[in-house]
Amino acid sequence: MTRPFPKDFLFGAATAAYQIEGAAFEDGRTASIWDEFSRVPGAVIGGDNGDVACDHYHRYPQDVALMKELGLQTYRFSTSWSRVRPDGGAVNEKGVDFYKRLVDELLGAGILPWLTLYHWDMPQALQEVGGWTSRDTVDRFVEYAGTMHDALGDRVNVWTTLNEPWCASFLSYTGGEHAPGHTSIAEGLLASHHLLLAHGATVRELRSRDASLNLGITLNHTVADPADPRNPADVDAARRVDGQFNRWFLDPIYRAEYPADIVEDVRAVDAEAVRRFEEAVHDGDLATIAQPIDTQGVNYYHGDLVAGQVPETAPPSGGPATTRPGRSPYPSDAGIHSVERGLPRTAQNWEVQPEGLTRLLHRVWDEYAQPAGTVLYMTENGAAYDDVVASDGQVHDADRAEFLRLHLGAVLDAAEAGVDVRGYFYWSLFDNYEWAWGYDKRFGIVRVDYDTQQRTVKDSGREYARIIAARAL
Repeated sequence: MTRPFPKDFLFGAATAAYQIEGAAFEDGRTASIWDEFSRVPGAVIGGDNGDVACDHYHRYPQDVALMKELGLQTYRFSTSWSRVRPDGGAVNEKGVDFYKRLVDELLGAGILPWLTLYHWDMPQALQEVGGWTSRDTVDRFVEYAGTMHDALGDRVNVWTTLNEPWCASFLSYTGGEHAPGHTSIAEGLLASHHLLLAHGATVRELRSRDASLNLGITLNHTVADPADPRNPADVDAARRVDGQFNRWFLDPIYRAEYPADIVEDVRAVDAEAVRRFEEAVHDGDLATIAQPIDTQGVNYYHGDLVAGQVPETAPPSGGPATTRPGRSPYPSDAGIHSVERGLPRTAQNWEVQPEGLTRLLHRVWDEYAQPAGTVLYMTENGAAYDDVVASDGQVHDADRAEFLRLHLGAVLDAAEAGVDVRGYFYWSLFDNYEWAWGYDKRFGIVRVDYDTQQRTVKDSGREYARIIAARAL
């Protein structure tokens, strides 16, 4: 049976600046928090960093040609704050010029540029004066966004403010797994608020410049299920995961409020942290955060089955095997335990759960996006597998190709049931620097040989190209 996609459905792929660009200290770029964090002993597997990565900074013409060969209609990329406004200061024209050249190359190939302003690479100099825990960073971010619009506003119509603020706040300032690697409940709360405030202030600024722009944000989500729906402890664990992962960001953006139940959960753990957070939320902040948006990006990799007590069989660890100490990214984490349910797993031990994606899209659409008049796009979805280069020089990654088909099918299930989801971006176009995993895990539909920088389209990439050409599963 052939299942066609809607006629206006966009097919794309996604990357991020620090993960692929390289040229870390060329043409005026200065250190980001990831340049600093990657050099902390034990923070990243293998001590890897993004100094060279995929060398996209120098190889972007051939990379765009490869996108065209695959049939991509749109390309989601991020711009580097540290390249454009090094140390958060004056504009670096050489850095801006790189993105002008990239956008021109994309447009020349007939590929829609989908620009993300922040994918976690804050200038280290700003982190040293507080980073996202400081309200001043909001103003610096709006300045940077304005610089990018000055340069590209005539050629780029789709603007995403932030990628996954959950990761940029709780995983980074509370869990310690991502840069800057802090383990503070208070800092995570403050960072989450200032990230959202920067989002809203940027939407307001860009909207004032050009009302025709497509403006939005990308959030990562999970589907939290109780191990036993009849067990109140399991139900409560699922509520807190959902609240701290999903609602903490959805509710301010769409309802101009933080979820009261989660505020009280965290207050019971760290009352001082909540006091500092509440003091940081000024009059008018939530109205700024709740600026109307045109598009919400949905990132989904897997769901969570949780219990309120330690299960007999726990799932394998899904985090990177680093030696740097951390803590749970959830401020209120007591009594939240993952449960093994026997689903297939990727090389990162993440479950393969496509039906969770269908449920997630329904939930975000029904409860948030549809009432607000916002359109949904799948802006990240993908899987790391332990690829092997065969004797013919190719990568026959049947597991990734199947992952792709299953999740595109899950998107179609939601679309056919009335969810307005208008596109899908595979993560990632290339194997790349996978944050605390370094170069240990490969997500790409295109293999990158990091020694030679040779690109090889994997079987999954060919399968995606076939689906795009047919516009059907």
